[in-house]
Amino acid sequence: MEKFEKITGVAAPMPLINIDTDMIIPKLFLKTIKRSGLGVHLFDEMRYNDDGSEKPDFVLNQPAYRNAEVIVAGDNFGCGSSREHAPWAIKDFGIKCVISTSFADIFFNNCFKNGILPIVLPQEQVDLLMKDAEKGANARMTVDLEAQEITTSDGDVVKFDVDAFKKQCLLEGLDDVGLTLKKADSIASYETMSASARPWV
Repeated sequence: MEKFEKITGVAAPMPLINIDTDMIIPKLFLKTIKRSGLGVHLFDEMRYNDDGSEKPDFVLNQPAYRNAEVIVAGDNFGCGSSREHAPWAIKDFGIKCVISTSFADIFFNNCFKNGILPIVLPQEQVDLLMKDAEKGANARMTVDLEAQEITTSDGDVVKFDVDAFKKQCLLEGLDDVGLTLKKADSIASYETMSASARPWV
């Protein structure tokens, strides 16, 4: 998994509340178990018309936000079904951080397991960041995980909390498999001891 340390990029404002996982990646695109290739379908029904053409009013279709790395979202982001394809699509599009007042629990935890930093902040701070994001491509926001700070284009600094274990996993780029492999020597030692003590197994 790619490490998350510090990013500086464009933030896309998405003030809509209750953006669920079916809006993030419709069920039509859940046939794959690959984590790549889903970015083109992110927010599919919000981004495209029935004929496949782009909806110009949708934020990620606007020139200023096509390369956004942060989403500043409305309340209860990632609600709905628990599909892990939702963070896969977000990450594949290029989004590395989502900021909201609240997230659905399963989506929230799936973000950390896929290298995305979800940040929960009070409404007034989300409003501040939303206003900064609305300035467009010239307003670049910095998210520093080590310092646990967000810096707006105007230099305002917003502190955020993050679970210490999840923070360390992101900083080191460790998903569940990576965490297991960190203990490979201990696992191998145990297996050797177990094979010696119970050769019939």
